[in-house]
Amino acid sequence: MQQLENYIAGQWVKGSGKGTDLFNAITGEAIYRADATGLDFAMMLAYGRNTGGPALRKLTFQERGRMLKALAFHLLAKKELFYQVSAATGATKIDSWIDIEGGIGNLFAYASLRKQFPDETFYVDGELAKLSKTGSFNGHHICVPKEGVAIHINAYNFPVWGMLEKIAVNLLAGMPAVVKPATVTCFLTEVVTKEIINSNILPEGALQLICGSANGILDHVTSQDVVTFTGSAHTGAKLKSHPNIISESVPFNMEADSLNAAILGPDAIPGTPEFDLFVKEVSKEITVKAGQKCTAVRRIIVPENLLEAVQIAICKRLASTTIGDPAIEGVRMGSLAGLEQLKEVKEKVKLLQSSQQLVYGNLDEVKLLGADQKKGAFMSPILFLNDKPFENTDCHNIEAFGPVSTIMPYQHLTDAIALSKLGKGSLVCSIVTNDQKIAKEFVVGAASYHGRILVLNNECAKESTGHGSPMPLLTHGGPGRAGGGEEMGGKRGVLHYMQRTAIQGSPSMLTAITNQYQIGAIQQEKEVHVFRKHFEDIEIGETVVTAKRTITEADIVNFSNVSWDHFYAHTDSTSLDGTIFDGRVAHGYFILSAAAGLFVDAKKGPVLLNYGLDECRFTKPVYPGMTIGVRLTVKEKMDQEKRDEHDVAKGIVKFLVDVYDETGETVAIATILTMVKKRMDI
Repeated sequence: MQQLENYIAGQWVKGSGKGTDLFNAITGEAIYRADATGLDFAMMLAYGRNTGGPALRKLTFQERGRMLKALAFHLLAKKELFYQVSAATGATKIDSWIDIEGGIGNLFAYASLRKQFPDETFYVDGELAKLSKTGSFNGHHICVPKEGVAIHINAYNFPVWGMLEKIAVNLLAGMPAVVKPATVTCFLTEVVTKEIINSNILPEGALQLICGSANGILDHVTSQDVVTFTGSAHTGAKLKSHPNIISESVPFNMEADSLNAAILGPDAIPGTPEFDLFVKEVSKEITVKAGQKCTAVRRIIVPENLLEAVQIAICKRLASTTIGDPAIEGVRMGSLAGLEQLKEVKEKVKLLQSSQQLVYGNLDEVKLLGADQKKGAFMSPILFLNDKPFENTDCHNIEAFGPVSTIMPYQHLTDAIALSKLGKGSLVCSIVTNDQKIAKEFVVGAASYHGRILVLNNECAKESTGHGSPMPLLTHGGPGRAGGGEEMGGKRGVLHYMQRTAIQGSPSMLTAITNQYQIGAIQQEKEVHVFRKHFEDIEIGETVVTAKRTITEADIVNFSNVSWDHFYAHTDSTSLDGTIFDGRVAHGYFILSAAAGLFVDAKKGPVLLNYGLDECRFTKPVYPGMTIGVRLTVKEKMDQEKRDEHDVAKGIVKFLVDVYDETGETVAIATILTMVKKRMDI
């Protein structure tokens, strides 16, 4: 039997105790031993704070994102090894795909998210707040990485995805992690972690691993640490109330198992694509990962007149599901993760059976292919019928964390909404309907009790990721029973590991701190036009003040003819009565084009192309006879990596374009992006 190792302070070490035996969920054979006895958790956290944290905080968001991308490619190349080990958890090929490649997909997603962040070690959040009459005193918000460790206490059902979906976020934020997977399946997490460490892609101290009990680790957390927990609401509540969590005000994010619901819309009758989609989706949620998903459908809520049809259709699909050893061709459902989980699920099923009718499955017998029920952690899918769901409420309070679900009727959509809320908060809810009014009524009515709502119909079914799949760039969490937390969530998730701090000062001082030009800051004119400079030589706040141009009626007419924009305010001076205009007005896009004509240096140089336009506003009408000028100011710079050895070394420069009239008042303002070549092609 192989003893698993823990990764602590840059070393792989074994525990000093007897440990816990881990078993192959299919054969019942003891295959590993996990032990974390004797680990110095205080030293572990200190190592993350003092070694991993500083190394990550030195990197910019762009560098951290590229690091995640490299790690994703490395793990993808090793996936076959992970699949081999994953089979011992009872997972089928599809189950393992969700866990392994789904987890790696999170790394790719957060690597791409770097494009929403600056080329800095910190993030400037939101817009400038003007705090004074003249604009000499303003405020802003800056987000910097917390100087602690992200401690991830994960569930047993997704030993790879559970780790990667979380560390992708904290690593992009610039914070190291200690991962504590659930012991029963931690052998798969250990294999993946060893590949991560061996790759040398992450800075030392950025990731540590505990295979075994981490009892006592919360005694050493500080206010700069972040704790995340995935698992039962009962365990999560105990951890969240730890005295040190409370006294140190440690951020604690909980994602708890919940009684998720799937609702069939009254329009989705037999014969419609939506009816078939519903049956397929619900059946899949019962059997994928043998129902061991925090997002699995536990309550099936259908129109009263369709109850029998839905029940028959689901039972038929469940009956066609082959259960057994995932290594055998044709097996569609494997085992639970272990015998302890099997025992717990059976206990919960017996509790549920006391208040509702069993309509499919056998708690004691299951037909298997290539496996022995006496050795493996197998069980039959279980479907209950609850014909009085407002009276018999066990199904809204008791969760069997396995292939178990309850079907129940509703009369009106308001009843379906009410039933979905009886779960007291869920990670996800879905409604299958092709009626937009029904979809809107349900979503608006039920959203306060659910972290995510999938609206499924034939239009999106082909590309839908399904009820049970949270997406990296959307929040994953839910209110009430679901824990009240949010994991992932794109930029929101990253900011969870950062401290948002308000900063106040003069525009020039805020510009110097944020490295982003703030309106009102000192603008520096240089002898050399900014378009003649390479990316490295351009400075934040550097400004080009252009010559001026008087706008004529001929300009407006010519632009109308070129653009085909013959909007009345530009072309018909007889139609202006009752409008806000005093006469024929210049097109806003002409003013912007004219501004470009003023600030562009036409000769060939380091500027490669115009990359885009952000935040464009036309703030004052420009009439014939008015004169405009432009102040073009370097607002922000973002480095870009080369796609390959033949690519040009370059970066993106954001310019603030301030177009003003002869009175000095701004008539148009925008941010343009240019792609600028670097001086050194490296």
